[in-house]
Amino acid sequence: MQSLNPVQRRIHQAAVRLFSERGAIDVSISDLALEAGVARGTIYNNVQSMEQLFEAVAAHLSAEMHERVKKSFEGLADPAQRLANGIRFFIRRAHEDSRWGAFIHKFAMSNSSLREMFSSQATTDLLSGLSTGRYTFAQEQLLSVLTLISSSVLGSIFLVLEGHKTWREAGSDTAELVLRALGVPPEEARALATIELPALPSID
Repeated sequence: MQSLNPVQRRIHQAAVRLFSERGAIDVSISDLALEAGVARGTIYNNVQSMEQLFEAVAAHLSAEMHERVKKSFEGLADPAQRLANGIRFFIRRAHEDSRWGAFIHKFAMSNSSLREMFSSQATTDLLSGLSTGRYTFAQEQLLSVLTLISSSVLGSIFLVLEGHKTWREAGSDTAELVLRALGVPPEEARALATIELPALPSID
């Protein structure tokens, strides 16, 4: 993942806020400079276009979250626990950073980088669980299972952002129901979905 200097980080953070509020095409250089607290010239020196910036922000968010979740799995072998934790990490982060959550909710299904954020690690763990008999779905259903997981997580993020559910309720319910759909027994699925969730590691 490409590291950002402090100015680029401010621009990206401002872009996340503006894109999540207005969409990907209704943000001007002046809007971005004002939100980031920098001069217009600084924006021109760091941004080729709003389209390029949007793609860069999406790719960076995807890579950053993927690396943090992957790092959290070190020493955790059970694919079902990894999946339950991963689901809850996304939902908890949307609670902790609502602008991040709003950006992910708005664009995850339409942007390839964000879709990969949901699918890359999940694919590895789903295939691992399938090969060991942890899960019972047919391999040709993998794409449908990935869609089930990503759409369930995005729906739960919406519930959290709108205040309908706490992140703990939404995260545990989603993780439990997904695991049950994949063949994990109900009581075990509930236990895996409600275990204390560790901190999401930093990659700084």
